[in-house]
Amino acid sequence: MAAVTECRKWKVDMRLPGDESVILLHGLVRSNRSMKFMARALEAAGYRTVNVGYPSRHFPIEVLAREAVECGLRQCQGCAEVHFVTHSLGGILVRQYLAQNTIANLGKTVMLAPPNHGSEVVDRLSKLPGFKIANGDAGMQLGTANSSVLKQLGEVNFNLGIIAGTRTVNPILSTMLPNPDDGKVSVASTRVAGMNDHIQLPVTHTFMMRNPKVIRQVIHYLNCGSFLRPR
Repeated sequence: MAAVTECRKWKVDMRLPGDESVILLHGLVRSNRSMKFMARALEAAGYRTVNVGYPSRHFPIEVLAREAVECGLRQCQGCAEVHFVTHSLGGILVRQYLAQNTIANLGKTVMLAPPNHGSEVVDRLSKLPGFKIANGDAGMQLGTANSSVLKQLGEVNFNLGIIAGTRTVNPILSTMLPNPDDGKVSVASTRVAGMNDHIQLPVTHTFMMRNPKVIRQVIHYLNCGSFLRPR
């Protein structure tokens, strides 16, 4: 049975089988609706899901990380393990939070297309009129400059698997990125020191969280701690 609760006026869709929870965090300018297909698949695999919706355009990364992650954690009290599955900016929020906090029962984290080293698309477009209005403070922080908040996070010290996409539905944006890329983030930018596993799939940034191959890999990583590869 699903229960919808309010967490500081942010929507949280919570479903309750299993004693292991998965907190889902969507990407920039998206909502938790974008992660519902993934949430249903995780529930079918026996996980309790907490699909957090947060106002990605209204606050900087530092504020979003604290509020979104803690919003999810409050729904996971008493769970044996808490995992994370994130898309794009959602992965940066987890890194930001864990750089300053610990989660005693933290399990595994799977990030889909996280811009761990920023995106050249932001470098090129952030000065255009309307970019900040459309993408907010957090969007402005996702460039590749050495002064970026992303460059201050350092290597990860938690169990992390990363899925990068190699297809695009926006060839114009792809011209701004090192190849291969997913139309928003290059494969190279998704990597981060300390990660446990990394895999590339022929999927796009925008729709990868709904792709059956991606979902299969997410579930395999949460179950086994590694991605599934052909023998």
